[in-house]
Amino acid sequence: MAEIVLDNVSKRFGDGTEAVKPTDLTIADGEFFVLVGPSGCGKSTLLNMIVGLTEPSGGDVRVDGESVNGRDPKDRNMAMVFQSYAIYPHMSVRDNIAFPLRLAGLDRSAIAERVERVAELLELETLLGRKPAELSGGQRQRVAMGRAIVREPVAFLLDEPLSNLDARLRTQMRNELARLQRQLGTTTIYVTHDQTEAMTLGERVAVMHQGRVQQVGTPREIYERPANLFVAGFVGTPAMNFLPGRIRGDRLVLPMAELGVPAAYGDPASDDGRAVIAGIRPEHFGDAALVDSSAGCRAEFSATLDRVEWLGTDQYVYFDWPLETSASRGALTDTLDLDQLRGDRLRLVARVGVASTAAEGEALRLSVDAAGISLFDVDSGDRIEPRHR
Repeated sequence: MAEIVLDNVSKRFGDGTEAVKPTDLTIADGEFFVLVGPSGCGKSTLLNMIVGLTEPSGGDVRVDGESVNGRDPKDRNMAMVFQSYAIYPHMSVRDNIAFPLRLAGLDRSAIAERVERVAELLELETLLGRKPAELSGGQRQRVAMGRAIVREPVAFLLDEPLSNLDARLRTQMRNELARLQRQLGTTTIYVTHDQTEAMTLGERVAVMHQGRVQQVGTPREIYERPANLFVAGFVGTPAMNFLPGRIRGDRLVLPMAELGVPAAYGDPASDDGRAVIAGIRPEHFGDAALVDSSAGCRAEFSATLDRVEWLGTDQYVYFDWPLETSASRGALTDTLDLDQLRGDRLRLVARVGVASTAAEGEALRLSVDAAGISLFDVDSGDRIEPRHR
C-alpha cells in the first residue's frame, strides 16, 4: 500500500498539445480513487505518468514521500490492468497469473502458493487449467486482475478495465472489484469515462475535462454540490436541467416559476437582479399531485409532456419550455448539447415517480423544489455560493 502524491504534474506533447494541465492530487494509502471524464480529457495520460509509461513534462510524482520521476515502471512496484485483457492466449490461467512471479525469479513453491491464494480470492480455482479462449469476458478480466494482484504491488492502476464487457458483466465486475479492494486494502486508481462506475466504486472521485481536474470529492459531494457547469452536466443520469434565471431580492425567477432563495445570493449593485444559470436535477421536479406542497419552498407550473419513460422503479417525463430572450439562449449555448437546446426551446426532464398518471401529449402539473437547485455564474460557469454576512 502507498500514498501517491501528484505535485504540479503536467504533460505537454511535442506538437504543443497540453494533455494534462498542472495538477495537484493526493491519493491516500489504501484509497479507491477514481479519475472520470470524457474521452480525451487526460485521465489515461495522468495514470500513465503515475505508473511511469509517460514521463511528466513538469511536476513531481511521489510514492510514500519519495519521488519516482525517471524511474522505470518495473521499479515502481505498481500493477496495471488495461481495457484489453492483455493475457497470453497460449498459456493456461495458472501460467498467466504466475507469469510476473516467474519473471521476478521466485521459487516454484512460493509461486504455487501465491497463485492458489489469488485464484481462490477471484474464484478461479476450477479454471486454472483452461486457456483464455475457453473463458468468458468476465473470467478473462479476472485473470488479468489476478496477474496484477499476485505481484502484491503498492498500488493498482486500472485503465477502463470493464469497457469490453456487456452491461450485466460490468455490474457484476464492479461489485467484485469493490469487494476485492476492500479485502486487499491496496491503493487503487481507476480510470473510466463511465460516471456510474465512478460513483459506485470511488471513495473519492476526480472529474477531468480538457486536461484539468474540475473537482475532487466524494460521489455525494460531486453530485449534490458540483463545482461548475461541466461537473453538474456530466454527473447524473438523466443529466441535470439547466435554465436561465435571475435573482431579484429573495426570489429566483425561472422561465416557468418563481421561488424563494436566500437574499445572500443576490447582487445589491444590480437594479435588475443577478443573472444566473439554475441547475435542477430531474428528482427535484415532481408530479404536483403527489408532492406535499407544504414541504419546503416549492413552485408549481403546467407542462405538456412530449415523452414518458416508465422504467418500473422510476418514471421520467420530458417536456419543452420556450426561452423568451436571445440573451437566455446565449447564456446556455456553451453549456447544453443540441438535444437539450432546440432553437428557442429547452428540453427538460423530470422524475415524477411510478404513481404519476403522466401521459404523452397531455398536460401535467409539476412542482420544483428550491432546496435542490444549484446556481452557476453565467460567465465563469462556477457554482455560486451565498455571500457570507
